[in-house]
Amino acid sequence: MARPPAEVSFPGDKNRKRKVRVRGIKKASKQIQQRIDRNLETLLDNPEVFVPDIECELGKPRRDMLAATLRDVDTISKKRHDRRWLGKRMGKRRGDVVGRALAGSLLAAGEADTSTVSVYNSPIYGASSFIRRGNGKQSHMVGIQNFTNPRLRLLVWDDHAKAGWWFFSWDGGFVCSGQEPHAPAEWIEDSLRKSSIDLSGADVRFSKGLELGVVENDEFTESGWLKLEFDGIKAGIAGAALAKTGENPFVPSIALGMMPPKMSAVAEADWMWRPAGWPSDRELPTQARESLDEVLLAWMNLALVDDKLARSCRNAILGSIEEGYITGNHWFDIDSRADFLSHMQGTEDEKQAIGIVLDGLQGGVLVRSDGVVLEAENDVIRFEDSSCHPVLVALWEDNGMAILQSMFDLVGEEAGAIHDKQSKRKQGFGAFLREINESVSSARKLERLPWEAGVLPSPLDFAESLIRKGAEDGVASTVAMCRKAKGLDAAMGWAWLVVHDRTESDAWRFDEASRDKGGDWVPAMTALWDAADSLLNKDDLDAKEDYVNSMNWLAEVSGAGPINP
Repeated sequence: MARPPAEVSFPGDKNRKRKVRVRGIKKASKQIQQRIDRNLETLLDNPEVFVPDIECELGKPRRDMLAATLRDVDTISKKRHDRRWLGKRMGKRRGDVVGRALAGSLLAAGEADTSTVSVYNSPIYGASSFIRRGNGKQSHMVGIQNFTNPRLRLLVWDDHAKAGWWFFSWDGGFVCSGQEPHAPAEWIEDSLRKSSIDLSGADVRFSKGLELGVVENDEFTESGWLKLEFDGIKAGIAGAALAKTGENPFVPSIALGMMPPKMSAVAEADWMWRPAGWPSDRELPTQARESLDEVLLAWMNLALVDDKLARSCRNAILGSIEEGYITGNHWFDIDSRADFLSHMQGTEDEKQAIGIVLDGLQGGVLVRSDGVVLEAENDVIRFEDSSCHPVLVALWEDNGMAILQSMFDLVGEEAGAIHDKQSKRKQGFGAFLREINESVSSARKLERLPWEAGVLPSPLDFAESLIRKGAEDGVASTVAMCRKAKGLDAAMGWAWLVVHDRTESDAWRFDEASRDKGGDWVPAMTALWDAADSLLNKDDLDAKEDYVNSMNWLAEVSGAGPINP
């Protein structure tokens, strides 16, 4: 038997079958369908199963929002088998919004096919499947049809929470505490046990990185820790534990079990830390307490992530201190400037430079770790870094000239050139200041010589140039000068090499006449270098007279004639 021809369809053919995908709707898996069917069946048997236990006095429905909702739920419960009535109620624009979602859910409960579901996506509560019927709010239908989920069932009561009602939900219960946030002890226990941070202990809980005694006695630690106090329960959380919560932050893990999700309403927080050096018997300034409370409130209201809390709390405290010195997380009183500078990490030259800057300050200053320098409203000196180098980098532009003048007596164009070079290069300040100090010290030593450079007659001027170069850069640096010398300077160079025993490999570079003359000058050159070494390198100022006498001797034997200092 011949096979029928294949069906052919063309674009635009009205009879062509099409698959249409509707956003937010999907075919439920067997597991999801079974869960929804089970929940809807229970809801049909007891339409008030999603309602919390009311632990407060209710008013009249006309004036009490919660009472009005409960009355409507009771009315709908009595009509739960009247599908026609439910169909009308779920589509009404007027009336209680929770009742509208309940009517739609009860209507879905009586349907045979629940395989097609809607998906509710929330950035906070995640994705949830439900059957959508009527004009009720999606979140309300999700909460009603997922009444076994401690968090999702809170969604039903979001409008009531906005009106001032408080709800608490956990695996073992669901209550409304009324217009005041009275968290049940069972809710606190369950929330802390299931939080994103593992806590040990009973009435006093503590995370890894803390000990029971520290939390129990409210002891301050070097790194600080978070103290939370619920009704009858204290919890301590180390900063390191908070830094590891990642995509599962601590506050939501607690707050999403209540509506509205506001942990600050049921817990008091404090950051147990004081700057190193702060007196144990001295309270923090009032402004520090206020700033710290603002940071903690922002964290509990989800405006600050867990791993930023420790640093933000420390900065809130440090930024509110109005006197003394602060470097890193260490405080010094106004009379402990020497201790403040000694505590900083760096060379003595760097600390001296910072001290010079402090001498010139009028009022307080904040040097941030990013290099920004800000004037403080009070007299506190605060460096966020404890290392001298980044602090000096930030302060150099405005204070470098004062440092050069005070430490090295450098002014004018010479100081300006050094200042500009360091501003661009940002060399390590320890090495930079040491190099300047060595250069200036060498220049000051050479000033002890009785003649200025270049004023002596030849070849004496060459002899003294060798002395200046040798004293500043070492004898090895003078060998090249001797090799390039000509005439009488060559003879003086040979004498210099003989004095320093440097002739073995360089004899062939000098002619016989230069070697003969230079050999005759060696005793005078030896005396001259001995006097120069004592005067420049051994700080024997009395050797200046010996230097003059030796130079006159060298002038006499070299034929340069008498000279005067």
